[in-house]
Amino acid sequence: MKKLINQPENVVQEMIEGFVAAYPKSLKRVPNTNVIVRADAPVQGKVGIVSGGGSGHEPAHGGYVGKGMLDGAVAGEVFTSPTPDQVFEAIKAVDGGKGVLLIIKNYTGDVMNFEMAAELAEAEGIQVLKVVVNDDVAVENSTYTVGRRGIAGTVFVHKISGALAEMGASLEEVAAVANKVVENLSSMGMALTPCTVPAAGKPGFTIGESEMEIGMGIHGEPGIERSEIKSADEVAEILLNKVLDQLQLNENDKVAVMINGLGATPLMELYIVNNKVSKILKEKNITVHETFIGEYMTSLEMAGCSITLLRLDDQLTELLDASADTIAFKK
Repeated sequence: MKKLINQPENVVQEMIEGFVAAYPKSLKRVPNTNVIVRADAPVQGKVGIVSGGGSGHEPAHGGYVGKGMLDGAVAGEVFTSPTPDQVFEAIKAVDGGKGVLLIIKNYTGDVMNFEMAAELAEAEGIQVLKVVVNDDVAVENSTYTVGRRGIAGTVFVHKISGALAEMGASLEEVAAVANKVVENLSSMGMALTPCTVPAAGKPGFTIGESEMEIGMGIHGEPGIERSEIKSADEVAEILLNKVLDQLQLNENDKVAVMINGLGATPLMELYIVNNKVSKILKEKNITVHETFIGEYMTSLEMAGCSITLLRLDDQLTELLDASADTIAFKK
């Protein structure tokens, strides 16, 4: 294992300390926790939004804390759900009196621990609503999941619900728009190489030098097909067709596109993938409102990518276009 770390057991603590040290005007850490919040949290009279999950997916989720997106993010150990008490600390830290929305990726541990935290908060009089993101169309049930997994499309849920919260909407309104995003969201990924959890010291799985895996999860969960490596155009077509099948788009529908790198894929390759994606969508007379290309939700040093489409209406378009000022996402 080659990693630029100190002790494997300290990577999350040291990452959080280094992250907050870099951006003291924007972020602060809740003392004695793995929780990062906006420097101005709690914002009185605004719905608080909290997300999080295991570490190893940076810039998710701490990179999306800031005006117009998340109020707080809670980090578990690498590829491990954050504990209920940590999530509870995040809820308390961002509660400005209008309630808190939890955005949860659909992994069994995340859902269970965030729900337990919500119960703790409600016992203290904080109103909490939850939305579960399950945008990965690759598989129905997986290693850590009942139902579909939550992957890079979660960032669109952060962006759009965060924009509405910033406008002063109620908790019910913010939760409703978050669920609307989930209903119009579809993603699928693929991997070229495995990744190594620092504490494990070796890759969690292997992929042959000339192989790839379609539908691989962001924690290395099995996909739907392992095969000889295909061209970028072929991979883009496979992923996009599955995403399109799920969304059932019509001609002249409007979408946002995300081409997400998993940690070790150069931007060059992501742009090549998008070249094919944009051509296919143009052929189908689907309007691309905006394309986001880069690393939005990674899997340590895994090579590969995911493709996400979000079907847009006027409301979602306005909220996607609204300003955001976070470390990893600015509008």
